[in-house]
Amino acid sequence: MTRTEELEKRLNMLVKFGGLIAAETNLTRLLEVIAGQVQQMLNGDRCSVFILDRQTNELWSKIAQGMQQTEIRVPFGKGIAGHVAATGATVNIADAYHDNRFNRDLDMMTGYRTRSILAVPLKNVGGHIIGVFEVINKDEGAFDTDDEGILQLLGSLAASAIENAQLYESLSKSQLETIYRLAVTAEYRDQQDTAIHLRHISEYSALIAQGMGLPEREVETIRYASPLHDIGKVGIADAILLKPGKLTPEEFEEMKKHTLYGAKILSGAESSLLQIACKVAGSHHEKFDGSGYPSGLKGGHIPVCARIVSVADVFDALCMPRVYKPKWAPEKARDYIREETGKAFDPDVVEAFERVYGDILKICAVTDGRSTIIPGLAKELHKYNF
Repeated sequence: MTRTEELEKRLNMLVKFGGLIAAETNLTRLLEVIAGQVQQMLNGDRCSVFILDRQTNELWSKIAQGMQQTEIRVPFGKGIAGHVAATGATVNIADAYHDNRFNRDLDMMTGYRTRSILAVPLKNVGGHIIGVFEVINKDEGAFDTDDEGILQLLGSLAASAIENAQLYESLSKSQLETIYRLAVTAEYRDQQDTAIHLRHISEYSALIAQGMGLPEREVETIRYASPLHDIGKVGIADAILLKPGKLTPEEFEEMKKHTLYGAKILSGAESSLLQIACKVAGSHHEKFDGSGYPSGLKGGHIPVCARIVSVADVFDALCMPRVYKPKWAPEKARDYIREETGKAFDPDVVEAFERVYGDILKICAVTDGRSTIIPGLAKELHKYNF
């Protein structure tokens, strides 16, 4: 291939690279795309994308092409990546083992032999370093000045996309935290195990959705929308909600209104997650045979998300102690779910429940009230003993 052809090929790959990263808002998937494209464009054996964690003053990477480690962490200023982050300078090394900045520990642990390294800083529009690109072991010889220019250009394109993805992730986490706090508000009055129950509902629902073969995005939406299934309980009086004995017919009619209250609270939301939560809140007590409430919906007229959460909610409610009943053994609760197939529950949902029951049983055994579905929120919630 002539130099002109090589440059034309790289230009086309740059255009493709820009298009691929512009539309991706999931940080993990974005970093996977970036690493794969950079590795291909520079003919390297491995590529790592390091992101600067300003809280710990470390560089972390979950994306190290060709490696099994889930995460690498490097102290700021240490090693090749740390040096690039600290100085903002490009580093091009033909023989890593003859450079005293190179740390051989990872090679010794994995049996890998690092030869050539090209690393450039990732800078945002303000000129601040947010990470480092590192490509290792070019297929033939060492990295040259053309490679340096390409990687620097890729870095400028990638930095903007990474910051956008980080912002999107931060906003998503804030939304999820708000949702979780709403769910806690709805649940904490009638249970002493709110955090456990919410996590169970979330994880069970996601597992069942996976068992049904739903798309990943839909599974994740159900995971985070399901804890709001009982948000309407905020409108139910304590005298009814906390009653230890059987409800009178009049009280039960009032209790049933929590589905209507929940749907009303969540109605009109622009967020797709809250739209699903609205369907779940309003329909998770509908039954497959049409004998449920509040609308007597039947079969496929019940939203699939609500059919899923219905099984998850009943299973967990049976396995947890309540003011009106002792807890059941998981196998007894499982038998009940089976018995109600085609009556209360969608047979397809029950089939998926059976398919993932082993994983559900593992989650059922989790009794740590400090665990939540939102990373980083557990410690703060725990101090309030929810």
